[in-house]
Parts: sequence; C-alpha cells; structure tokens
Amino acid sequence: MATEGRIPMKAPVIPITETVIFPGIKNRIYVNETIGNNIKQYMGDANTLAVGLTTKGNIPYEELNDSSFYRIGVLFQFNRIEEANNGGYIIEIFTLRRVEVLSVADTPDHQLMAEYEEYPEWEDMTEADDEEMTAYIKNLCSEFSENFKGADYFMKVLDRQQHVQQIMGYLVPMMSMSISEKQALLEINSQKRRALKFIDYLIKEKDSVHLQLEISRKYAREKDKNYRNAMLREQLHNIEAELGEEDGDESQSYRERVEASDMPEDVKKVAMREVKKLEAVPQGSSEMSIIMNYLDLLLDLPWTCEPQMIDIEEAKRVLDEDHYGLEKVKERIIEHLAVMKMKNDNQGTILLLVGPPGTGKTSLGRSIARALGREYVRASLGGVRDESEIRGHRRTYIGALPGRIIKGIRDAKTMNPVFVLDEIDKLGISAQGDPSAALLEVLDPEQNNTFSDHYLEVPYDLSNVFFICTANDASRIPGPLLDRAEIIELSSYTNTEKLHIAQEHLVSKVIEENGLQPEQLTISKEAIARIIEDYTAEAGVRGLTKQLAKIARMTAEKIVTGSAETVSVDADDVETWLGHKKRYHEKVRAHNAPGVVTGMAWTAVGGEILFTEATFMPGSGRLIMTGQLGDVMKESATIAMSLIRSRFSEEATGFDYSKFDTHIHVPEGATPKDGPSAGVTITTALASLILGKSVDSRLSMTGEITLSGNVLPVGGIKEKVIAAQRAGVKKIILPMENKEDLEDVPKEVTDALKFVYAETIDDVLKEALGVEMPKYQIHTNIQLDPQKKEQTDLSVIL
Repeated sequence: MATEGRIPMKAPVIPITETVIFPGIKNRIYVNETIGNNIKQYMGDANTLAVGLTTKGNIPYEELNDSSFYRIGVLFQFNRIEEANNGGYIIEIFTLRRVEVLSVADTPDHQLMAEYEEYPEWEDMTEADDEEMTAYIKNLCSEFSENFKGADYFMKVLDRQQHVQQIMGYLVPMMSMSISEKQALLEINSQKRRALKFIDYLIKEKDSVHLQLEISRKYAREKDKNYRNAMLREQLHNIEAELGEEDGDESQSYRERVEASDMPEDVKKVAMREVKKLEAVPQGSSEMSIIMNYLDLLLDLPWTCEPQMIDIEEAKRVLDEDHYGLEKVKERIIEHLAVMKMKNDNQGTILLLVGPPGTGKTSLGRSIARALGREYVRASLGGVRDESEIRGHRRTYIGALPGRIIKGIRDAKTMNPVFVLDEIDKLGISAQGDPSAALLEVLDPEQNNTFSDHYLEVPYDLSNVFFICTANDASRIPGPLLDRAEIIELSSYTNTEKLHIAQEHLVSKVIEENGLQPEQLTISKEAIARIIEDYTAEAGVRGLTKQLAKIARMTAEKIVTGSAETVSVDADDVETWLGHKKRYHEKVRAHNAPGVVTGMAWTAVGGEILFTEATFMPGSGRLIMTGQLGDVMKESATIAMSLIRSRFSEEATGFDYSKFDTHIHVPEGATPKDGPSAGVTITTALASLILGKSVDSRLSMTGEITLSGNVLPVGGIKEKVIAAQRAGVKKIILPMENKEDLEDVPKEVTDALKFVYAETIDDVLKEALGVEMPKYQIHTNIQLDPQKKEQTDLSVIL
C-alpha cells in the first residue's frame, strides 16, 4: 500500500532466483535472453534503475506475476550489460537501497514493471558499533576459513569491506541459509538487529563448517548430537533435491516417515529404535540394508482398519453369479456373513472348505472377497515343511524374511482381506518344525489378535482377517488345527451340475482365454455331456476345462490358418476333436458269478463302484487278500470270514473250511484301497460263494460290519450313490443310519434308484441272496472235574 502523500516510483523488475541480494555492493548477475533484451530496450543511459526482487520459487519468466515475488527488494543501478557465451546477458549492477514493491504488472512488450517506495531504515547503530561488529565478523570468518583452499583471496576481498552492510552483501549469497531466512534478514528495519541476526547466522555457519571438517577427517569430537544430526539430515535432503532424486515419500527420512505413520505407540518405539541404529551405522554397511528392509516392512504394513458394512443380498447375488449349485455351501457361507454383520465384530470361527479337487473351493474364497468388497489374498501351503514359512525367519539369520501371513497382509495393503490358505491338509513336518502347529495361532480367534512373526518381532492383529482354509481330505489335518475351523464340505458334482457349470461359466472362460470371440466357437449341450461322460474322470471340473480348452486351441489354429471362420462342435464331432474316449467308467455287468458283488468306494476325485470277488481253492484254511488292500480293509475281510464261518458252519453247509483256502480280490490291483466301508460287500461275496447263489449285478452296497453281524454307517454316501447311478446300478443297500445322508444327494439321482436300509447282515443277505442267515451253534466238550474225567457236552445257541 502506498504511503499517504507520496507518489510511487516505477522501474523494471529483474527476477532473482535462489538467492537474495543486499544493498551496498557491486555485483555481476546473469539474466536470460528475454530479460536481457527487455533491459536493453529500457536502458536509455548508463544509470538506468531497476528493482531486484527474489522469486518465491523457480518459476519460468513467462509465468511470473504479482504474487510470484517477495515484496521487499533492492534498487539496482545498471553500469553495463553485455552478452554472455550461453545466450543470456551479464549485467553489472550496484545495489543502492532497499525498496518495498507495491505492485508488479506486465507491459504489452512483456516487461515486468514495479511500482515501489523506499523501505524505511532505522539508523540505530553507531559508528563504534559498526566498527566493533565489522572486526568481530572478520575475525570469525578468519577462524573457519583457514582450512580451505582459496581462503587468502576470500579474506582479501572481505578486508576491503568497510561496513557491516557491505560484509552482509558479500557473504549472505554464499551462505547455506534458506531463501526465506535470507529474505527475512533483508526485511529487518533495524540496522543493529539485522547485524546481530547476521552474526548469529554466521556463528551457525561456522559450526556447520567445523562439523563438516570433523566428518571428513573422521574426528570424534564432542558436539551437540541433535544439532549435528539435524544438519546431516538437512544436507542429505538438499543433496537429493539437487540430484533430482526427491520424489514423494522417498524424499522423507525414515524418521519422518515413522513419525507420520499410524503405527501403535509400542510399535513406533521399536521403529524409532531401529531408525537410531540406521543413523549410527556407516554408509554402505551390510547392516544398513537389513535395518532398512525391516523399517520398510513396518511402514508398508497396514496398522489401522476401517469397519466395513456387509451387504447380505449382494453377497447372495455374487455367490449365485459365480457358482452353480452348491446350495448348502452357499447357505452356510451366508449364515456366517450374517453372524459377522450381527456381531459387527471380528470374524470368529474359521471356515474350512473340504472337498475333491476342482470343486470350487479356492474360487469360492475369491467370490467371498468380491461379495464383501475386500482384497483377496491366497497362500498355497501344499508341501510346506518349514515352520518359518508361516512365522518368518529371525532377523539374526542372513536372508531373513517375514512369513507368508505377514507378506500376504503387506501385499493386500489392508488389515481385513479375505485370506485363503490353500491345501492345509498337505502340510509336512521336517527338522525345521511343524508348520501346522504354527498355524494354530493364526487360525485361533482367541490368539490371533497378537500374532507374533519371528521377523516382525512385534505383535500384529490378525483378528480382522477373514481366513478361509481349503483341503481335499480332512482326515489328514491335525486334530488341534481342525478343531479351530468350521468344516463346510463340497462334494462331487453330478454330470448335470457339470453340464450347467460348463454352459454358464467354462465355455465362455476358455473362449476368452484363447483369444476367441463368442461367435467363433459354439459347443452344443450334447457335446459337453459326451465330454463329461467319456473324457473326464473327476469330482470337479478341471479335467472338463482342459478338454474344452483343447477344442478352443484347435479352433484358434483353424481360424488363424484360414481354414475356418467359425467352428461348431456337436456330440458326433467330439471324437474328431479329442480322439478316442479316455474314460471308461466301471459299468455294472450283465451277470455276476457267485462270489462277485458290486461295492461302492469313495475316492479323492469322487465315487466309484468296485467289484469284490471271492473264490475257494484247495488248501489249508488260509485267507488270501489281494488288490493292494489297506489295513482297515484287511480287518474287514477277516471279520467277514469269521462271521461267515460262524453262521455258515460245516454242519450247516457241509463245507470243510480247513481244506480250502479263501481268496478275496478287489480290482484294480494297481490301485491302493483302504477304508471302513467294505465289510458288508465282502461278507455278501463270501456268502454268495458258499451258497452258490449270484447277486444281482445291478445291486450295489456299502457299510461296515461287526463280528455280531451289526451293520455300521460309513461316509461318502453322496459320492458313492452318484457313482453307482452313473454305472447303471438300480438298487442300493445302505446302513440304516446313513438314511439321512441321502438328503445331500441330488433328487435326479435318488429318483433313479431304489434304496434298502439294513441294520444287520441278515437284512443284507435277505435282500441280496434271498436267504435267512442261520443262527450258529458252538459244540464244546468241557471237563468240569479233572478227577472224575467226565466230559460234559455244552450247547450254546446264540
């Protein structure tokens, strides 16, 4: 604002960048070609005046305006202007006095013009004060310049300066003060206060120079530690800025980043302790990279979690959109999400999806993440044998890393992702520890809010993570780990379900993955059904996906080579595309010989039917078992043999067991078999052989027996029933206690079958052979009194 009664003066503006010029000195300054040309046009004589104003940043000349400058500057007098070698101009100036600029305007010829007034100066420093301060400043400069080359010239120039103001004009541009500090010094009205403030800056500059000398010569002098560290950090910041390496967060020191982070206070204390170590280690030290990697992990990990709302209807929509069938599985997941929504709290129980390969366990985890709007993380644990894979390595080891859990959280960049732990039934144990034991803390809702990773060394809260585990066989999961999870079983898909999955998901997926357009490949419903039946043997749909992908690849080849523009595949074309059928399902035979019974078995890829065969041969009463039977099936065969011999005794059948060997075989011999579900089948096969009666080939059975003839329930009913129906079975004998398991079997399968429920082996043989199993008698001669030598016949009817 102009002073009342005074008329502002006008003069061109010379922008000054990266320094501040003080009055009372002669100097030569460089200006670019644009400014130089404007100055030449403006100069009418050798004593042209201009205002030197420092800019508030490195702003291009074309973008400068009134707000780009500090308001206090120096009035210049031009003595001479000459062209520089690089295209600009060198202007020789003499600085007269301070001025206050009222406004800066751009003229039509792009010359910046300033309206200014003289800036008031307090003449409060006597001549004696000036002499005393001048001598003190020169003595101070002499002390810290004696160790530098060229110091003699520096001191000679300094000695020619007669007043404090001249010394300030000479020294300030060379000092490491910031632009704002230099500008603030220029704006002080009191000469005495300005001189004292300058001396204060000079003393700090002297200390800085001494500090640099100490560092370069590796002296260990006692200095103010905080000031020294602050100076070093400031110098590092300036060096990075000069080298152009300043970029966002990377320009901040670790100390600043830790202080600005949202770590808990106890974690922040650990981080600051590491920062102090980092500041103390020599540059380039191997320990430096170890500390930096650890600090990077602490800074990358999320430490706070925003609550998220759960939309149950959206979750239902996403699950139905991504997965066909699996109704009970999806219902159980929705129930779990509803509980989470009601509690508005941490996850609680851990979901464990158990089922054969290819049934959608992992993709269900991805769908849950999409339904909840959370990040998705997956870690495959199959074959992991080292506890450090879960808990991380201690930082004392070379090449130490955090465990898979912490790495997954870091990659997700959130504390509440959906974290899928795949194949936990395939964890191993080695000399490096038991990884399944390390998972106990991860999956225990009562403990995982303070999970301890060996590398991280500070507790980390996993209670907001939605953990989902997957496994093919729950029996291979350690009991304590299994106890921490809630099991959701995914059983085999029926052929109808596979057909729908292929039509709704798989065909479009393989078309996209192989670079085709939907109109370029059409696969009929009948063709898909034949591929399922004749080219795949699985509980899931991975094999089906591979066969469809093969057709897509061959289609792509035809289109690329120009032999076809579009391809349509029908049922009759499948063999042309995929070759001879690869899958030969066991089918029921037209007729079973005596001693042959159709059984059912559960496998990791679904259900199968098994033909249990028995025969007698001359021998000594041995029981021979083949077909790679496990210990459980061998025990079942032994029990079956004992039960048959006790009921179908020699008196009842006239068959002398001691003169014949019994051979039991379960094809295929190359496939290992085991499990508690073959007792009923083996017993029926032996009864069929002894009685010489055949069992209907379209009748299948499953169940375990006891020595007293009771039929016990077994597992895998859904898979077994589906396999039997697929093989052509029409009637199935099941243990009575497995009756409720049929609720899980698709209605289309149960409608095609007749079921008979057995409580004892008598029920089984009556249905399979049409015979009543006889009660057995034991005739034993027991000597009651050794002295009388009498034999007593005891008959016990059971």
